[in-house]
Parts: sequence; structure tokens; C-alpha cells
Amino acid sequence: RRTAPAPVRERAPEPVGADRGAAPEAVAAVAAVLASGGAPESLAAPAAGTLGAHADDVLREDPWQLLALPGVGPEQADGFARALLGAECGPDDERRTDALIGWLLERAALQGHTALDAAEVRAALTGRAVTDPEAAVEHAVAEGVVLVFQDDEEDGEEDGPAEGAQEEAPAAADAPAVDREAGPQEPVQVFLGLDRYALAEESLADGLARLVNAVEKDADWSGAAGSAPSPSAAELIRTAAAHGLVAHTGGEAARAEPAALIAAANGLGLRALGTTHSADGARRLAEAVGDPSAAVTLAGLLSGAEGPGRDEEGALAVDLLVVLDAPQVDVETGAMLVEALADGARLVLSGDPGVLGSAGAGRVFADVLAARACPQIVSRTPDPGPIGELVSGIGVGELNQVAAPGREVVIVPVRDAGEAVHRTVQLVADSVPRAIGVPSSETQVITVGHGGSAGTRALNEALKQRLNPGPGRFGGFDPGDRIARVPAPGRTVPGVVVSADAEGLHLDCGGTPVVVPQERVEASVRHAWALSAHQAAGMRWPAVVVVLPGDAAQGLSRPWVYTAFGRGERHLSVVHGVDQALPRAVAQSPAQDRTTRLRTLLEASEASEG
Repeated sequence: RRTAPAPVRERAPEPVGADRGAAPEAVAAVAAVLASGGAPESLAAPAAGTLGAHADDVLREDPWQLLALPGVGPEQADGFARALLGAECGPDDERRTDALIGWLLERAALQGHTALDAAEVRAALTGRAVTDPEAAVEHAVAEGVVLVFQDDEEDGEEDGPAEGAQEEAPAAADAPAVDREAGPQEPVQVFLGLDRYALAEESLADGLARLVNAVEKDADWSGAAGSAPSPSAAELIRTAAAHGLVAHTGGEAARAEPAALIAAANGLGLRALGTTHSADGARRLAEAVGDPSAAVTLAGLLSGAEGPGRDEEGALAVDLLVVLDAPQVDVETGAMLVEALADGARLVLSGDPGVLGSAGAGRVFADVLAARACPQIVSRTPDPGPIGELVSGIGVGELNQVAAPGREVVIVPVRDAGEAVHRTVQLVADSVPRAIGVPSSETQVITVGHGGSAGTRALNEALKQRLNPGPGRFGGFDPGDRIARVPAPGRTVPGVVVSADAEGLHLDCGGTPVVVPQERVEASVRHAWALSAHQAAGMRWPAVVVVLPGDAAQGLSRPWVYTAFGRGERHLSVVHGVDQALPRAVAQSPAQDRTTRLRTLLEASEASEG
């Protein structure tokens, strides 16, 4: 008999810059400063962890450092500063403006940006009562709070910082450049960024260029390409044989092509591995390859919890790494990945460009595609069936009616959010199991947001009452509850509650036992009969119910609809209450919604090589 795996015991993630195990006396000292400024004592431990052992002195000297703590906004920081500084406190205090600029860029990173237009930053400062935003930006640049990048490209992409440009660039954004022969030119656009994202993008660009240039011939791939299961798979194998970096695009059915590549490489004696965004994706990829050890999650690979580990030089022990769900890779994860690959290793980035992007900052896959930094293989394998036909149309901006003789696609019109919740529960608990043959446990609800009268919270409450009623003795959970564990921001691991005791909440996450301590339950475990489309990215279920209440219209976009509708394998029900907002969202071409520098860095690297 196989030995049962030991349960994973969840630990709280370390905050960036955290001072592990802040001493009690440091926490007490910070608490005293917070109390004198009218700030909650609950911020003492986070402040001591984030600002270091002398956090009390830091806050006395610069009260706006409170903005570095999660959940603290400018209003709270201003109130704290007024209480500590009194008459010395003013809106143009350089400590305040520096902290505000850092806070603005951190908020932008949560929306996926790695940089912001300097004009946008100045406008935000004006809205925060800063009377001279230009001087505020110049001071932040001079003090190293932010880095500055100039855009002098015709296509509007950012260029890297020129030597000595840090102090001069902000002013240049307001004044037209003058060429003595050509006359006045268009103003140079200036971007501001935090160093952590700037360094990550630069490291990623350098690492990708290294992989492009370091590949060597290591085997005869012609036989593997000749026996590939499809023309697209054969093309991918031939291209990967000759290049160190390859981009591969396609829908769900196209995932068979990277699987064929992994199997072919392993057959040649190479160490080939696939990674995915979710454990569900890794399971499906391993099944397609025909090898249980052929796929792991990207997070598990980088942490060392999954995969072959590292070689004696610290590089990942792989010759070929295929990263599926590449749109979900943020810039910091991408930098970690390429830094961990040895010279000569091959990297294949594979994914569907139409899905929602990463939870973290950056748009790695989109930038690699836009920069044409490597060969690109576009799959010619269409997604099958009515759902595949529907989703393919959405990808090109068309919301088509599709023939669904087996009730593969069902539209359920509703008048309001209350009816949307009622019909959703009815579909999951009764209609889909009875008419489609998919049990409630294999049917996933996806909605636009967490709040609102038909968001994930409201739907989870209604679904729990119907499917697994109980008192919720342990933090609102009962055995049998479907949950989503969030081990890190941007990662969602589905599971089921098994039991609860003094040790914590015991979960079964895809066959892996996990124990979440009581103090971590509220922060990292949610009910998961209903998820957002961002949470559902990288996963699929036999049946999916997408809920579109009337108040969700503003949250719809083509990538959101494409992602949500594509999560169902056999059946898709759409609880439709947004009228014409759905076809409008699908028809509207998705705009570039993230400001990044990676594309420019990749293009500059390619130009220098050329």
C-alpha cells in the first residue's frame, strides 16, 4: 500500500522586507507611537515587521511611512501625521509626497502596471492637495524613491533611463524638445517605476536574451517531429529543437501540442518538464503526456516543493521547460524563472492570449509576443464542440449563437440579482445534475466580483445553505464545504474541508492534505462554490455556471468573458441579466490595460544583438 502523503501545514507568507520575528519590545515601542498618533494598535506588529526593529523611530521621523502597511490609505496616514507633527504637517511636506508617490505606484502594481506615466502621477498628487506636483516628482526621483524612464519611441513604448536622466526627465515631459534643424519636436513621455519591478523586467529581458543565444544542438529531433500527433505539434517540436526560446499560442485543445513536445523530448533522453498555473492544469497536462511526473505547478517548481530540484550549480535540473498558462506569469515570477534556468536550456512559453492576465504586475507573455523576441507558433487546433465554437468567436469579438443539441450551452435570462442567485442555486443543485449528468461537486459557478448582491460572497452563502448547510463552527466552515485556499496573492487552490480541530482546518486540496492553522483561516481560506474569473484562470470543470447580474455590466470585458466561458468542458450555463452589455463587451477590442517596459527592453536587446 502506498503511504499517505504528510499534510502540508500552511505558514503565513513573509511580507516583503519583513524583519522575521519582530521582538516584543519593538512591537511595544511601535504600539506606543501609534497610540500617540491615534492609529490602531493592530498595526504595531505589521509596522515592526515591515519597517524594521527601529520602526518606532522611523514613524516619529516620518509618519507617512505608515502608508507602507497594507490597508492604510492617505487619509489615515495624514491623520496620523497631523497628530504627531501638529503645525509642522503640511500637504507639500516632502516626506508626504515621497510616500504618496510610492503608494500610487504600489497601487498601480496591484492593477498590473510596472510603471506609470509621470503626468498621471502628477495629476494624482494634485488630487491629494499637493500644490507643486512637478517638484514632488523631481524630489522623489532625486531621493531614489522611484526610477524614471523616457519614451522617445514612435510606437509609444517606454525606453530605458538614460545616464544622468533621473533628475531632468520629469521636467522634460512638459517641455517640447528642440532640434535646431527640424524645429520643435513632440514632448518626451516620461514614466515612473519602483525599482523592484524595474529590476525584475531588466533581469527577465536579460535572461530571455541569454536563453535565445545559448541554445545548442543536443539531439536529432527529426524523428520526433515526423511522428507528432498533429501538424501544429510537429511544427512546435521542430521549432523548439532549433531555438532556446519559443512562444506557442492556442486554446484549450492546443495544450496537446506542448504535451507532445514534452513526451518527444523525454523520448530523446532530455530532461523535459511542463508547468502550469494550477494543480488541476498540471494533472491534465501530465495525463496528456502520459507521465505523472511530467508536469508540476510553476509555483511549486520555483519553491522546490515540486519537480526535479536544482543541480549542483543551483539551476533547475531541466533541459526543456514548457510553461503553460503563460499569461498568468507576472514579471517577478518570470524573472525568478529565467534566472533559475541554465545556459543551453530551452524555454517554451505557451498560452492563450485571449484570457485574463496575471494577478501580479507585468504582462510577460503579451510583451514577449509583441516584441517578437522569439519564434511564435500559432496552433491550428480548434477547440471542439459548441463551447469551443462559442469561445473562439468571443476571441475575435463575436458573440454568436451556436447549435447545442446536447444542451452544451444554455442561456438563462434573469431580471434582477435576486433571481440570478435563485436560478444559479437551482442550476447547480438540480438542473445540471439532472439534465446534463454532472454532479454539483463538479459544477463551478463563476461571477464578476466578490461584492454585490450576486457576487461570490452572496452566491457562496446561498449555495452553502442548499448544498452543505451547517453552523460553520470553525471560522464559518463545516466538513464538506468547497473552499479556495489562497497560499499566496494571485494563487487559488480549490479543495474541500475534511475536519477541524485544535491543530487547524484540515483540507483536501486535490488529494493533498493541508492543515491551515486557526489564525490563518480567515486570511487564506474562502468558500468556493462561486469564484471570480481571475480565480478560475488556469482551471476547468465538467460544468460551469457563469453569473452575469445587472450590476456586473461595468466589470465585463472581452478577456473576462473569454476566460469565464472557457472554463467549462462539457456544459456552460449563462445566467444572463446584463442585456446588451454582454455583446458590447465582447465586441469592444481589448485595450492595452497595463503599462510595462519589458517589450521595449526585449526590442532593445534584439536590436543590440542585430
